[in-house]
Amino acid sequence: FLAENAMLGEECEKHGIKLIGPKGSVIEAMGSKIESKKLMQSAGVPVVPGTAKGITELDEAVDIAESIGYPVIVKASAGGGGIGMRTVYEEDELVRAIESTQSVAASAFGDSTIFIDKYVKKPRHIEFQILADEHGNTIHDAD
Repeated sequence: FLAENAMLGEECEKHGIKLIGPKGSVIEAMGSKIESKKLMQSAGVPVVPGTAKGITELDEAVDIAESIGYPVIVKASAGGGGIGMRTVYEEDELVRAIESTQSVAASAFGDSTIFIDKYVKKPRHIEFQILADEHGNTIHDAD
């Protein structure tokens, strides 16, 4: 989506065009689930237990899964729409889930970075849009 492309925001800023949307740096940060999770944590927003960095070693993944407890979910950092996510109920499923998620992430998003979160059964997606101008006027749209 063009609206989710950091280059659009950066180019608009560079050419003095007012974009109705976030700055390029914000779009960039939100494009990575790991970076967006770090931002939320730094703002004091409660997040699902898990990692806020990419997983590179299997031993690390096992330690993380054991510390937060099974089931866990292995996710692509650059992912979206549930693509590549794998739910893991016990340790012997973890290696296959990591390999599968990394492969799908690399193919679909050009980035094989993965992370692990505690699995949340029946999660709710809450989305809202807020539009504000430089004069302090704001409107919102929620689903």
